[in-house]
Amino acid sequence: MIQNTGLPRHVAIIMDGNGRWAKKRMRNRTQGHEKGADTVRTITRVSRKLGIPVLTLYAFSTENWQRSKTEVTALMHLLKRYLKSEKNEMLDNNIKLMTIGQTHRLPNDVQSVLDETIKATSNNDGMILNLALSYGGRSDIIHAAKQCAIDVQAGNITPDEITEDYFQNFLSTKGIPDPDLLIRTSGEMRVSNFLLWQIAYSEIFITSTLWPDFTEAEYLSILENYQARERRYGRS
Repeated sequence: MIQNTGLPRHVAIIMDGNGRWAKKRMRNRTQGHEKGADTVRTITRVSRKLGIPVLTLYAFSTENWQRSKTEVTALMHLLKRYLKSEKNEMLDNNIKLMTIGQTHRLPNDVQSVLDETIKATSNNDGMILNLALSYGGRSDIIHAAKQCAIDVQAGNITPDEITEDYFQNFLSTKGIPDPDLLIRTSGEMRVSNFLLWQIAYSEIFITSTLWPDFTEAEYLSILENYQARERRYGRS
C-alpha cells in the first residue's frame, strides 16, 4: 500500500517502447505513439492525485529529429492534438505545463499551440507537467557552460566562483528540484541523453514494460519500491 509520505518531489520518465508495441501488434508506429499518449494521460492523472509536485516526461529528444520525416510529422501532429485535448484537463486539475528543450525547432503551428497552453496554465500551482521536447542533456549542459563563460568574460564572476548552484541556474530545469526518481520503460539499460546533470543522485527504476502497456498499478508499485529505498547520496 503506497504511503502519502516519502513520495518523490520529482518523477522523470523516459517513455520508451511505442514503436515496439506497435510492431508486436503488426500496427504502424503512429498507432504506438497514439496509445502511448493515453498512458501519458493516465500517469499524469495519478501523479496529480498523489500530490507529486513535478512530472517530467521525455517526449521528444534532439536525436529523434533523425527519424523518418513521416514519423516526425506524425509525432508533431500527435503533440499538437494532445496539447489541444488536454488543456482543459490541466486547467480543471490545476496542472501547470512547462517545457525544456529546443522548442524553437518545433513546427510553427505546434509552437503556437504549445505557447497557448503554457500561457493558459501558467497560474496553476497543483503540479508541474514538464515536457522535454527536442531535448538533449548534453546540449543543456553546453548551454549552461556557455552562459558561465559569458559571465566570466564580462567580469561578472571569476572561474573559481562557479559553483554547482551557480551553474545549474543556467540549466533548463532552473527552479525545479532534481528528479528523485527516474523511470525508464521497455527494459533498455541507458539514460539516452536525458537530464544528465540533474539525475546525478536520482533513484533509477527500469521496467521491461513497453510504455503503451505501462499502467497505474505498475507506477504505484514503482513508487512503493522508491519509498522503501534508503537514499544515501554517496555518504555511505
